[in-house]
Amino acid sequence: MAIISNRLTKEQYEQNFSDIHPPFENKTAAQVEANRCLFCYDAPCTKSCPTSINIPKFIKQISSDNVKGSAHTIFISNIMGAGCSKVCPVEKLCEGACVYNLLEEEPIPIARLQRYSTEMAMENNWQLFDRKPSNGKKVAIVGAGPAGLSCAHVLSREGVDVTIYEKESKGGGLMTYGIAAYKVTPQFCEDEVKYILSLGGIEIKYNQELGKNVSVADLQKNYDAVYLGIGVGVARKLDIPGEELEGVVDAISFIYDLRSKEYRDIPVGDKVAVIGLGMTAIDAATQAKRLGAKEVTIVYRRTEMEKPCTQVELDIAKLDGCGIIWLAAPKEVKGSNGKVTQLICSIMKPGEPDASGRRSPVDTGETFALEVDMIIKAAGQTPFEELVNGNQIKNSKGKIVIDNNCATNIKGVFAGGDAVNGGKEVVDAVQAGKDGAKAILGYLKLINN
Repeated sequence: MAIISNRLTKEQYEQNFSDIHPPFENKTAAQVEANRCLFCYDAPCTKSCPTSINIPKFIKQISSDNVKGSAHTIFISNIMGAGCSKVCPVEKLCEGACVYNLLEEEPIPIARLQRYSTEMAMENNWQLFDRKPSNGKKVAIVGAGPAGLSCAHVLSREGVDVTIYEKESKGGGLMTYGIAAYKVTPQFCEDEVKYILSLGGIEIKYNQELGKNVSVADLQKNYDAVYLGIGVGVARKLDIPGEELEGVVDAISFIYDLRSKEYRDIPVGDKVAVIGLGMTAIDAATQAKRLGAKEVTIVYRRTEMEKPCTQVELDIAKLDGCGIIWLAAPKEVKGSNGKVTQLICSIMKPGEPDASGRRSPVDTGETFALEVDMIIKAAGQTPFEELVNGNQIKNSKGKIVIDNNCATNIKGVFAGGDAVNGGKEVVDAVQAGKDGAKAILGYLKLINN
């Protein structure tokens, strides 16, 4: 067994990481699906969208060949509507709420229709918004992820001059660095950021990290308001013996490398264990398999009934050949010559429901061993507790505490997205950015709250 890179040919990498959700082939195909829509009054699909996109309206606009109008309807609610059309778990949001599900028919392919309009807008660089003249107000945003970009776009439309401080060399945040490569390509993410910036009035300063290059106090001195959209990103440790052995990596770093390097340069083991079953775990498992791992086994401490990922995501992993062991929790990592060779797992059983309503796993005292040469930890992420404490921001175990108006304990400093909620979907972060922008506009007395 070995952890090596360059396992596959260029053609195999291209095939394995090609678009998992291909777009409509032509206008006719999109219009056929659009015309299936019942255009529900008080539509459940719109209610299920965190950004409240008027879904029946944008689909109706596609059916009448008003694609530009359709794109505007989407972007006015979700400026990252193109990216969300690729990564949203629509099966538990808009498409899951489609009334066709009750009729035992295929739901309207809302995501593909959204992709059809938004990608056409990006390809043709349609300018769908007019920016108000600059009003002299300046806002600093920390983080060029979905929350930060969404906040910036709303503020800039109202004439506010926005400067975003981003610690990476590219914008997009989670979209660019934290999602499976077969869902969105780095090039698409770059194009989406450029499209958002094309409105004007938004500058991104890259390689500027909070706590290293800038501080909240500095930003307060130079701007009228500050918005923190720093996300989360610290991988949760397993706190088990052997975790420091070579071959044990965290899923965040693994996916980051996939998004920032060539596929042939990413090392992967023969036998890989992935710990956890959230979306990040699925992305890590499927991509390890697509990089050339011979065996990938997902280890999850609860039953299938309690899985945090969606069934669609789980099916992707199964179709890729990933195995799953339910009711198993990592207990110890064993190795030889400093390298991992085994993952010892405790056999669990379902106990009483916990605060989340899921049955808590209980250790039976029995164990088993998995022969592995690589372990990917995907047991969740923790907020930047040290960072927020260092900037005197009130928090709960690292999660920034805000009031009903997105305000932190520091006057003029607002926050939202994963930094506040601990980690949700991209679309939730987009809405958080909108909420933050509205709060800032009220604070600056540019609108009435």
